[in-house]
Amino acid sequence: MPARFSRPLLAAIDAAKIVGIRVGARSSHRFTGIWAVVVRGRVLARSWTASPGGWYRAVVLDPTATLQVGERQVRCRARRVRSERLRDELERAYAAKYATPGARRYVRGFRTPRRRAATIEFLPR
Repeated sequence: MPARFSRPLLAAIDAAKIVGIRVGARSSHRFTGIWAVVVRGRVLARSWTASPGGWYRAVVLDPTATLQVGERQVRCRARRVRSERLRDELERAYAAKYATPGARRYVRGFRTPRRRAATIEFLPR
C-alpha cells in the first residue's frame, strides 16, 4: 500500500484554493501557486501551460518537491497520472471546488487533451 498524506493535511489541501509548489529537494526558489484537489485520498493537480520553465516540466525532470499548504511545508514526490478514470475524477473535483464564475473558464480549459496529459499526483516522501 503506497504512503498517503494524513487526513488533516488532506483536509487542508481540500480547503485551500491555492497550494504552493516548489520543485527540487534542495531548491530555494519561490513557491508557485497551483490548483490542487483531493480525489479518493490522493492529491492531484494539473498544469495550465506546461511551459518549459514551469512547475510541471520541472517536476517531470525532478519529481521531488515541496507543497505549501497555509504555513505548512510538506516534502513530497510527484508522478504523472496516466489513468483516464483518475483524470476524469480530477476534472469533476475541479468543477466542484472551483465553481465561481471566474474559475469556470479555467475548469473547462483544464479538459483539453494537452492539459489532461499534464496531470500530476503528489505523494509523501
